[in-house]
Amino acid sequence: MQTLAPGFLVAMPQLGDSTFKRSVILMLEHNESGSMGLVINRGASLTLGELAKNQSLGIAPERVNQPVFVGGPVEPHRGFVLHDDERVTEKHEVVPGLFLSLTLDTLGPLLKDPAPHLRFCLGYAGWGAGQLESELASGSWLYAEASARPVLEGDPGLIWDSTLKSMGVDPAMLAKGKGLN
Repeated sequence: MQTLAPGFLVAMPQLGDSTFKRSVILMLEHNESGSMGLVINRGASLTLGELAKNQSLGIAPERVNQPVFVGGPVEPHRGFVLHDDERVTEKHEVVPGLFLSLTLDTLGPLLKDPAPHLRFCLGYAGWGAGQLESELASGSWLYAEASARPVLEGDPGLIWDSTLKSMGVDPAMLAKGKGLN
């Protein structure tokens, strides 16, 4: 079984689920029992400032208006912190220069420090055993190598197009219901 984590899944127009329209998912786990990842290009109707206030956390002024992201429809109140701060103790390196942290103890200091790049996601995308392989076989997703820069520095509105272009695919040539030939 080829592992898809870490990697990017890029939603194709024929994917019927509007939840994932034009989504790019950073895959965190993929094995025989299932898969999980975070949508990295869908903003929530919440800012980091509002999140910090709700959790009674301090926040750097530079971070107040930064968006929170919808990581996926599963467990929408669970938070995932993607960042590039090597000083953080509780972290897992996803790809070089990109770390995943899961605790408020980690989020608090990251919110106070404007220097590290940060993307905070609520919820995740999940697939049962064999489900993702079936969706890939039907052409619902394309796979691309993951890197830190699009996750932490990419403009959310441009990540889908730029990821496809980096794969040599012209987004304008993709039509709903048509596969790549």
